[in-house]
Amino acid sequence: MNRKILVNLAASALMTVVPSLAFAHTGIGHASGFAHGFAHPLGGLDHVLAMVMVGLLAAQLGGRALWLVPASFVAVMALGGGLGLAGFGLPFVELGIALSIVVLGAAVAFGLTAPVAAAMGLVGFFAIFHGHAHGAEMPETVGGLAYGSGFIAATALLHAAGLAGGLVLGRAAEAKGATLVKCLGGAASLAGVGILTGVL
Repeated sequence: MNRKILVNLAASALMTVVPSLAFAHTGIGHASGFAHGFAHPLGGLDHVLAMVMVGLLAAQLGGRALWLVPASFVAVMALGGGLGLAGFGLPFVELGIALSIVVLGAAVAFGLTAPVAAAMGLVGFFAIFHGHAHGAEMPETVGGLAYGSGFIAATALLHAAGLAGGLVLGRAAEAKGATLVKCLGGAASLAGVGILTGVL
């Protein structure tokens, strides 16, 4: 079953990358919006770490969490992106993003066992900050829908990378793989502290 999940994740990741490659070379306004949106999460260490941690956390929890946890992040992030695009203010956005790395990394590092609903609530809380940052930083020259589609696709790709990595490492050498995943979570959490304090 895990093999089937990995194949589906790889296919999903490919489906998100292919449109971005096509859009990146056409120079059309819609394509430009998608490319800008797609690049935004990938261009910041803070976003990359948090989104990969969401995937790793989902992989650790297993079961329905494999899709519900990343899906809740994407859904709430889209809501936050809409708020940012509309110009609604949200306090402590940068603090929320940095804390998301610390908290999600720690959850992975300590092998958090929580109900799926609690994990969804946790990632959803932090997703609002990431989404708002994406929306608020949209260039004025691109369309909102295309831009939003881009950052949602990139986020899904990062979640898929975390999920696939967590599942593969979790199966590799059993306890050693699980320990490596926890170490990755700890490293991300420390990086989050670095971002929070301005060291990184």
